[in-house]
Amino acid sequence: MNIFHLQALMAVVERGSFSAAALELDVSQAAISRAIAALEDELGVPLLHRGRFGAYPTQTGERLLPCAKQMLDLRQQMEQEVQQTKGLHGGQVRIASFRSAATHLLPSKIVQFRDRFPQIEVTLTESDPTTVEQLLREGKVDIGLVPLPRSTEFDTWEIARDEFVVLLPHRNPTLPEQLTWEMLADQEFILYNYAECTSAVREHWAKWGRSLKATYEMKEDSTIVSMVAQGLGAAILPRLAAMPIPESIAVRSLPVPLERVIGAAVVAEMLHPPAVFAFLDLLRGTGIFQSRR
Repeated sequence: MNIFHLQALMAVVERGSFSAAALELDVSQAAISRAIAALEDELGVPLLHRGRFGAYPTQTGERLLPCAKQMLDLRQQMEQEVQQTKGLHGGQVRIASFRSAATHLLPSKIVQFRDRFPQIEVTLTESDPTTVEQLLREGKVDIGLVPLPRSTEFDTWEIARDEFVVLLPHRNPTLPEQLTWEMLADQEFILYNYAECTSAVREHWAKWGRSLKATYEMKEDSTIVSMVAQGLGAAILPRLAAMPIPESIAVRSLPVPLERVIGAAVVAEMLHPPAVFAFLDLLRGTGIFQSRR
C-alpha cells in the first residue's frame, strides 16, 4: 500500500469514475486501474463496484474510506510541518504585550517555542495596549497581545479569557461566596487608572443599574492590590492583573460575571515570515502546536 493507491481510491469515489479520477490526479486511466487493483489485492477484498455508469464503493470500501482519508490527512499534515520547519532555521519574532499577559501568559510560551526552534530569536516588549497597537502599525513588532476587540486594521485571534474579580480586605470571616450588588454598593473602590479596564467595569455596573463609588484611582495594579491588602478599599481587576494575590485578600466573582478577552493581533494583509506564523500557531494551539489527543 502506498499513498498514491489511497489517493486513487479517494479520487475515484469522489469523481465517480476512473477516467475522472485520472484527470484529477493528472495520470493515465491505466495507472488508476493498476493502483486500485494493487490496493484490492493487498487487502484481499473488492473496494469498488465497476459498471457502465461509473464506479462506487462496495460495502467494505465504504467502511474503509474514513481510514483512507485520515491517512491522507496525516500525510498532508506531515508535509505542512516539514515545509514550515524548513523556513524556521533563523529569523526572529518580535512580540509586544500589556503587562499581565506578558507576565503570566507569554514566558512559558516563549520557552516552549525556543525549545522547538532554538535558532529563532524571540523578543518581548511590555507596554499598554494602545502603544502595542502603534508598535504593530510602525512595523516595530510582529505580534501584539491586546484585549479584544480591536480595530479592523488588525487580524486577531482569541487566546485566553480573564475574569474580572472583586478583591476585598479579608477582615470579615463570614464574607459570602456569592456577592450581591447591594453588598458591593457599600464598598469604597480603588480603581485602575487605565481607560479600557476602568471603562469596562463602569459600563458593566451601569448596565445593571448600579453606580461605582471610587475613592482612589491608581496607575499600577500592584499598588491597588497592596492597598486592598492594607484594608484601604476594595477593587475590581482582571485576575491576571491582580496576581499574585496575597492571602490577606478575599477574591470573589461579580454578581454578574465579566471577562476580558485576550487576543493575539497582527497587521492585516501584511506578509509575515514563517517564524511569526509558527508563534501564532503556538498561541492558538493550531498547526504544528495543535494538541494531540
